Amino acid sequence: MTFDVGRIRKDFPILDRTVRGGRPLAYLDSANTSQKPRQVIDALSEFYERHNANIHRATHELGEEATEAYEGARLKVARFVGAADETEVVFTKNVSEAINLVAYSLGNATALSGPLALRDGDEIVVTEMEHHSNLVPWQLLCQRTGARLRWFGVTEDGRLDMSRADELINPRTRLVALAHQSNVLGTINPVAEIAGRAHAAGALVLADAAQSVPHGRVDVRDLGADFVGFTGHKMCGPTGIGVLWARRELLEQMPPFLGGGEMIESVWMDRATFAAPPHKFEAGTMPIAQAVGLGAAVDYLTEVGLDAIREHEQELVRRALPALAGIEGLRILGPVTPQDRGSAISFEVDGIHPHDMSQVLDDRGIAVRAGHHCAWPLHRALGVQASTRASFYLYNTPAEVDALAEAIGYARHFFKVALCSSNPCTRRSSWTTTGTRTTRACGTRTTRRCITSTRRAVMR
Repeated sequence: MTFDVGRIRKDFPILDRTVRGGRPLAYLDSANTSQKPRQVIDALSEFYERHNANIHRATHELGEEATEAYEGARLKVARFVGAADETEVVFTKNVSEAINLVAYSLGNATALSGPLALRDGDEIVVTEMEHHSNLVPWQLLCQRTGARLRWFGVTEDGRLDMSRADELINPRTRLVALAHQSNVLGTINPVAEIAGRAHAAGALVLADAAQSVPHGRVDVRDLGADFVGFTGHKMCGPTGIGVLWARRELLEQMPPFLGGGEMIESVWMDRATFAAPPHKFEAGTMPIAQAVGLGAAVDYLTEVGLDAIREHEQELVRRALPALAGIEGLRILGPVTPQDRGSAISFEVDGIHPHDMSQVLDDRGIAVRAGHHCAWPLHRALGVQASTRASFYLYNTPAEVDALAEAIGYARHFFKVALCSSNPCTRRSSWTTTGTRTTRACGTRTTRRCITSTRRAVMR
C-alpha cells in the first residue's frame, strides 16, 4: 500500500468529528492512546456478533471459533515483533501488567532456588526517564527482596547518560529495565548496546516498547532484550490488551503471576501443576475480543507498512521541531533534532502553565496532553514541574503541525506573557502558582490570567 495520509484518515471515523463548537479535531495525543481504524472496530463488532464464546473450554462451534481467533491473534503478534514462535507471546491487559508480571514472577522466584531468584545485595538498574509503569514495579520488588535500585541519569539534551554505564551494570546487576522510546522526550534509547553490557555481566534486560512498537519496525531478536512489553491501545488496537514477549526458556522457569482457571495443568487440594507457557501466565477469562481487535490492528499496520509510518512521522517531526523551537520562550524537552527520536514532543513555554496551554489548544480543536505524563522523576531531573506534549501518528498531517505552532503563538498572546529577562530562559526551573501569580524557581515572576475559575482552582 502506498502511504497516503488523506486516504488513511478516512479509515478513522473519529477524525471526521468536530469539537469545541464546530472546530475540526486535530488529535495530537497518540502517545497517550491512539485512535482506532474502522477495520479494528469492525473486527470487534464481528466477534461479538458472530463468534462470542469463551476460549479453550467449550467444545461447541462458537468456542472453537473464539479460540481460533484468540490464538490467531497471538500468532499475528508474534510475527509482528519477530518472535521465534507464538509461545513466547503472553497476553496481558496492558504494558503495565506485562512489566508487573515479570517483577512479581521474579519476586516469587526468590522463594525458590533458581537462576531468577533475587537476593539481598542484588541490583536492579532502571533509568531516570522511565514511565512510572517501568519504575514503581521495580521499587516494590526491591522492597520485597532486599535488592537495590540504581539508575542511569539523563543529560541536558534528553539522552541517557552513559558515562556511568560500567559502574551501574556490574556483577551484582540482575536486571536492567529501560524504555525503548521515552514517552516524554521521544528519545530512542540504545537498548541493544545496554543489553550487550547487561548480558556480559550476567543480567537480564526488560524493554518497555509501548512507544516504539506502534511507530516502526521492532524485532525483539535485534533489540537484544530478554523481555519486551507493549500495549494494544497505542497501536490502533483496543484498550484492555497488552503483550509480554519473553524468551521461551525464561517463561518456562518463571513462576506464575496469577493463579486461577486455565493456567493449570492439574490441581489437587494441596498443590497444583501449571500449564506450559504462555498459558501459565493467562489465568481466568482473558480479554478475548480485545486480542482479536489487536490482531486486526497488526494486520492494518502491516498493510500500511511500518517503514512508511516511521518515515511519515519523521517528516512531521522534521517540520515540528524547528517550528516549535522558533517560538519565543518555548523550550523543547529532549532532543531537538530528529535523529534517534520518536514523534512525541514535550515542551514548556515561559509564563504559561502546561494545563493552561493545553486548554487553549483544546479550545482551538487541538488535543494534546499536559502534566507529568507518568514520569515525575524525569520532569524533576529536567527542572520542570510539568510539560505539554504533542504526539504524532500515521493519521496526522503537516497542516496539523502548523496549526499546533500557530495555536501556541496565540496562547502566548492570550496570556500576554511577560518573558524572563534571560529569554529564552536556559536555567532549569519549576513553577509554583498562587492565585493568578506564577513564580519561577529562578525568581522571575509573571502574571497570567486564568481561562475559567475552575482552572484557577485546579492550579492552586
